[in-house]
Amino acid sequence: NSLVSLHIFSLYINKPHIPQSPSNSLHHISLRAHTVLEREKHPSKLSLSPAMVVAMDQRSNVNGDSKDERFDPSAQPPFKIGDIRAAIPKHCWVKSPLRSMSYVARDIFAVVALAVAAVYFDSWFFWPLYWAAQGTLFWAIFVLGHDCGHGSFSDIPLLNTAVGHILHSFILVPYHGWRISHRTHHQNHGHVENDESWVPLPEKLYKNLSHSTRMLRYTVPLPMLAYPLYLWYRSPGKEGSHYNPYSSLFAPSERKLIATSTTCWSIVLATLVYLSFLVGPVTVLKVYGVPYIIFVMWLDAVTYLHHHGHDDKLPWYRGKEWSYLRGGLTTVDRDYGIFNNIHHDIGTHVIHHLFPQIPHYHLVDATKAAKHVLGRYYREPKTSGAIPTHLVESLVASIKKDHYVSDTGDIVFYETDPDLYVYASDKSKIN
Repeated sequence: NSLVSLHIFSLYINKPHIPQSPSNSLHHISLRAHTVLEREKHPSKLSLSPAMVVAMDQRSNVNGDSKDERFDPSAQPPFKIGDIRAAIPKHCWVKSPLRSMSYVARDIFAVVALAVAAVYFDSWFFWPLYWAAQGTLFWAIFVLGHDCGHGSFSDIPLLNTAVGHILHSFILVPYHGWRISHRTHHQNHGHVENDESWVPLPEKLYKNLSHSTRMLRYTVPLPMLAYPLYLWYRSPGKEGSHYNPYSSLFAPSERKLIATSTTCWSIVLATLVYLSFLVGPVTVLKVYGVPYIIFVMWLDAVTYLHHHGHDDKLPWYRGKEWSYLRGGLTTVDRDYGIFNNIHHDIGTHVIHHLFPQIPHYHLVDATKAAKHVLGRYYREPKTSGAIPTHLVESLVASIKKDHYVSDTGDIVFYETDPDLYVYASDKSKIN
């Protein structure tokens, strides 16, 4: 039948074909073609419903065969976390203390060399370059301390604790306090109530905030300076301090750990105060203070972008809809250009969130190996130039539109407050 042939041909030419998975594409096309033939021969026996078409398309999409807008990122994935684990090569799970320490030595050498050069030249031409570079290296040091907290630095707990304390205390981060809250973040990623980092505000809580508080939270660059406040007060709707051993963040058995980390933090802070008297506060501000601010902006921007700002709307979960796998699949990989190596490939974030015990130097290989299992649930990051300026647009756009989630529902998406940036004077004019 010529009409049937034309219909089959139109299905073929209108269906995007991705050469990476030809078997799935051909199976999908042949299945739809066979259905059309059967419907022509026996119209009373077989009917291709819209739901069947969507199901076939979504199955194809999950395996990465087309970019159909009907793909639902909140749908139950057709794979288990064990399938992803099995796809990752064995060498990716191997931790090398020597290799990890080599990255520590590299970063510390660079930090010291930059500081010596800045003091030596003491030029207002050089200082801005120093601040940008040193702040970035502070962020790299944070990532290594973060690996210590996960145990991906080595299989030696004492080494992890010692190195983690040295690195994090130097940049005024309480090692155990943050390590434990970050563990909570990983164990509950993507959960509206139980997650710990950049948690979406439920609508009722959002609307109970004063307008000025909302503006502080959603006006760039102010959210990029939030980390020190988070360490002291946590996020809106949550109580506790990373410095207080009796905070609700921690179990009673962890109080000694928190006291130790807070003591280390206090020693570094006292040292900075002493140096301010010794060499002057301006020198300390130039050598340490401004790079610290740059580091905080790096940390806030990167952690935000790994959970927000994708072109696709990403789901958040509650109740029975949440699972460790589904929550982890809401994370986003990012390409940071020349900074990928400098800050230890933290942009390979999906696999890191699902398997935080993988060392950072194996994350790229692990991600490549897992992609074919993840399919459409893995969102390929946009390729960056040397400097990842494209991420600034994603960051700003997300902060301007991702404001709160519904108070009800076990699968929710960010919603926008259309009145957030309408000031009181403007509202009175409208009324």
